[in-house]
Amino acid sequence: MNEKVRCLIIGSGPAGYTAAIYASRANLSPVLYEGMEPGGQLTTTTEVENFPGYPTGITGPDLMVDLKNQAERFGTDVRFGAATATDLSSSPYKVTIDGEKIIEADTIIISTGASAKYLGIPDEQKYAGSGVSACATCDGFFYRKKTVAVVGGGDTACEEGLYLSGLAAKVYVIVRKNALRASKIMQDRVINNPKIEVLFEHETLGLTGEGVVQGANLVKRRGQADEEQVHIDIDGFFLAIGHRPNSGIFKPWIETDEVGYIKTIPGTPRTNVQGVFASGDVADPHYRQAITAAGTGCQAAIEAERYLSEQGL
Repeated sequence: MNEKVRCLIIGSGPAGYTAAIYASRANLSPVLYEGMEPGGQLTTTTEVENFPGYPTGITGPDLMVDLKNQAERFGTDVRFGAATATDLSSSPYKVTIDGEKIIEADTIIISTGASAKYLGIPDEQKYAGSGVSACATCDGFFYRKKTVAVVGGGDTACEEGLYLSGLAAKVYVIVRKNALRASKIMQDRVINNPKIEVLFEHETLGLTGEGVVQGANLVKRRGQADEEQVHIDIDGFFLAIGHRPNSGIFKPWIETDEVGYIKTIPGTPRTNVQGVFASGDVADPHYRQAITAAGTGCQAAIEAERYLSEQGL
C-alpha cells in the first residue's frame, strides 16, 4: 500500500530532527523515519558538552530525546522504520520502508548519517561509551592529562592523535603496518610530537579494565618469528580507521564520492536529483559534529520548502 507525503525525512540524528523542526514549522507536514539506530551515533555517547545551549552538558540519548520532542511538538510524524530501497528516477520519488511499504514523496531529505568502522573485537562494544570512542573532537576533553591510544595510520588517525596530544598526557598511535599512510606533513607532525608514541606493526587484541578502559593488549609483528605480546596502560581508546556513509540505497540515483559520501552542490544541501537534499554526516567527510549536522538539516528543510513552493506542490 502506497502513501503520499510532501516531505520525507530519512534518518533521526541531529540533522534529521533539525530538518524536521524546520520543515514542520514551515507547514510541510514532514514524515520522519528513524532508521535502524533511532537518534543516530549520539545515542552511543555518554556526555555531550559541546552542543550549544547545554552549559552543564547532556547525555547523547537525552539530547536526541529533546530534539525528537521538539520536532513532534511542531507536528512531525516520527515513525520507527528503515528505508530499504529507493526509486528516484522521477517525482514523486518512491522510498520503500522495511521492504514493504512504499512512500511517495514530493521532496526527500536524506539524513542517514555515517557509521564508524570498528576493528571487530568484542571489547569495542563492551566499553562503548566507557573509554571507546570514534570521535576525538567529541570525547577528547574527557581525557585531559590522561593516556590514550588511537588506532589507524592515515590522515584521520594522525589528525586525531595530534588533537588529543593537546589534551592528553600521552598518546599512542597504533599502526598495523610498518609505516604511516598519512600525508608526509602529517607524518612529520606526529613523529616529531613529544607526546605521541607510534607503535608500528602492532594490532589490538583486546581491551582491559573494570567497567572502563584501563589498558590494551596488543600483538607486535603478528605471525613473525619475533612476534611479541604487548600491554599498554590507557584510559581511552579512539578508533580512527574511517567512517562508512549510510548511502547505499541512494547510489543508483545520487552522486557520491569514492568512499560513499553524498555529493552536494557546494554551500547547499542540494544533490544532483532535483528536490532531494542531503544533510548531516552522510554528506560530510570532514567535520562529523552534531552541531554541523544540525546546521545542514536546517538548510535542507529551507531548501525543501523553497523547492515545493517553486513547483507549486
